[in-house]
Amino acid sequence: MRLIGLAVVLTLSLIAPPLAVEAQQPDKIPRIGYLHAGTPPNTDVEVFRKTLNDLGYVEGRSITIEFRWAQDRMDRLSPLAAELVALKVDVIVVGSTPAIKAVAERTKTIPIIMTVIADPVAAGLVQSLRHPGGNVTGITLIAHELSGKRIELLKEAVQRLSRLAVLWNPANPTHAVALRESQSAARTLGLQTVPVAVQAAAEIDQAFATMARERVSALFVLDDTILFTERKRIAYLALRNRLPVASGISAYADAGALLTYGARLRDLYYRAAFFVDKIIKGAKAADLPVEQPTKFELVINLKTAKELDLTIPPSVLGRADRVIE
Repeated sequence: MRLIGLAVVLTLSLIAPPLAVEAQQPDKIPRIGYLHAGTPPNTDVEVFRKTLNDLGYVEGRSITIEFRWAQDRMDRLSPLAAELVALKVDVIVVGSTPAIKAVAERTKTIPIIMTVIADPVAAGLVQSLRHPGGNVTGITLIAHELSGKRIELLKEAVQRLSRLAVLWNPANPTHAVALRESQSAARTLGLQTVPVAVQAAAEIDQAFATMARERVSALFVLDDTILFTERKRIAYLALRNRLPVASGISAYADAGALLTYGARLRDLYYRAAFFVDKIIKGAKAADLPVEQPTKFELVINLKTAKELDLTIPPSVLGRADRVIE
């Protein structure tokens, strides 16, 4: 009997340690994938990280973030998206439409939080803003709905405006609608529009040659990743051709555009952190309505205005949230 009892004790002692070790294993730390079309450092991304920290997450302890940067090269988005999916992260935060599509093509199960996108419905990424229905949700810029306001501000700022070039990308799924709305808004203001298509950076010089031939007096740039990546060149060529530029993202004004009006990107990244928090706590992307920004900012570049010999009317300047001098 003693031998039998000893055998039982030894057996239990051999079984017990693994069970104890298993019970002491820490919970799995959520992994967040982050795909950005641009280059680091990025102040908007830092807003995202700080907001997560404010929500109680400590990077490296309670969450990990896997960053992937495309370095302004669109051809890198797909392989970088594949890397994040292969890592089996818990959620992926993405910015521009091409980047979101690159991830969405790779996974139908990992939740995707979008930030900088004009129209996710037109892009085929969600069923509707209220009911996304798949693994994609987040924030939309509602950019094309603001086209009229941007053109109106440009018309107020540039009194001599008559013929307006609209720089657009036919390959962008949201631009057909955005172009129509821009043309409609311009007609209401008594302006003629000249659509100028650009699908690649190499086409920008030719685009400005077209504008010169068409004798346009200002330029309106639709929101697009390729155009945004080339914003400094666009602003430089516009200034050289003495064309005031309006767009929706403030980085254009920082690059030299005359004015921008739209959502603050840092607000979008701030809200993205809350979506990630909900996903980590068990929410489904399909059940989280897509949010629209509620705050917009007008940025005016007075330095550019002076170089173009423009005097911005007080009625416009007084509404500016930020002035670049």
